[in-house]
Amino acid sequence: MPLKLIPPGRHGSPNFYIRGTVRGVTVDETTGTDDRKRAEEIRIRRENEILDRRIHGIRKTATFLEASVMYLSAGNSARYVDKVAKHFGMTPLADIDQLAIDQAAVKLYPNAGPATRNRQVYTPVSAVMHFAAARKMCERPLITRPKQPKGRIRWLTKDEADRLVENCSPHLKPLVMFLLLTGARISEALYLDWRDVDLGRAHVQFLDTKNGTDRGVSLHPSLVVALANLKHREGAVFRRPDGQPYERKEDDEGGGQIKTAFKGACRRAGITDFTPHDCRHTWATWHYAANRDLLALQKLGGWKTEKMVLRYAHVNVSNLADTINAIAWGKSGGSKAKKTKSSRKTA
Repeated sequence: MPLKLIPPGRHGSPNFYIRGTVRGVTVDETTGTDDRKRAEEIRIRRENEILDRRIHGIRKTATFLEASVMYLSAGNSARYVDKVAKHFGMTPLADIDQLAIDQAAVKLYPNAGPATRNRQVYTPVSAVMHFAAARKMCERPLITRPKQPKGRIRWLTKDEADRLVENCSPHLKPLVMFLLLTGARISEALYLDWRDVDLGRAHVQFLDTKNGTDRGVSLHPSLVVALANLKHREGAVFRRPDGQPYERKEDDEGGGQIKTAFKGACRRAGITDFTPHDCRHTWATWHYAANRDLLALQKLGGWKTEKMVLRYAHVNVSNLADTINAIAWGKSGGSKAKKTKSSRKTA
């Protein structure tokens, strides 16, 4: 029998309910609205959805929103999924192709670069659709991601870092020290709460990070002193000159809030071509130079794979100097080689 609308109040709810059985599928669910006209539209759409699915199968009718709900219910990361789920909504998975994803990336992030679009559109869409494909809700997608420019690594020497910190304004100095000595992403630092800092243990934890996992980092003694000298102990750790927390921006990596102050500090320190994010590169470069441990660096920095930290090994090869110095070259090398040759003749 067709689905029927049940008036508000029957389930102790102010909203209309849909009840009935269509093609063997029993329905007893809320419409989420107390408007009869809207509820009737939802009833018709729900009934047609069941009919379509029974006739054409789930591969033709499963929607992106449906797959997203299942994906999140399975305990997967919700990061960036909500925005793409709202964009695609009831669009059938079968209709979401390369062009649809490319258009979504441009519409959702019109001013973003390839890296941001890749992370915040292509990655969550791919995750949801592969999840759905594994459950026979759609074909396994083939998604081409935007090309990204080669990763940029700009880092400071210890002397340059000291100059930078010394030329920071009072409110910026502890923040820059924190970035240089923890490897925190700028957004992790700007939105850090005192609840996640333990000065007694010299430890900080970063929750809900960019890659979806929590991590902790020990605090350098000089950084513990700098944080202990801050006047407040509640709410945001780092603040604007007026004492207010930095504005939290949706889907933003952070950095724009301190752009002017940071640029001024760099200018006064005589440092060029250096951004707040480069403090993370600096920390990683220092860490690998001191420890030669890529796995530890990966864990502390919160990178997903070892491949992502290999670049710091590539720019840190002073430990291989002996292998270069061992190569015979120049007068000493030539003489040695010549002597060896004449020795063989004598022998």
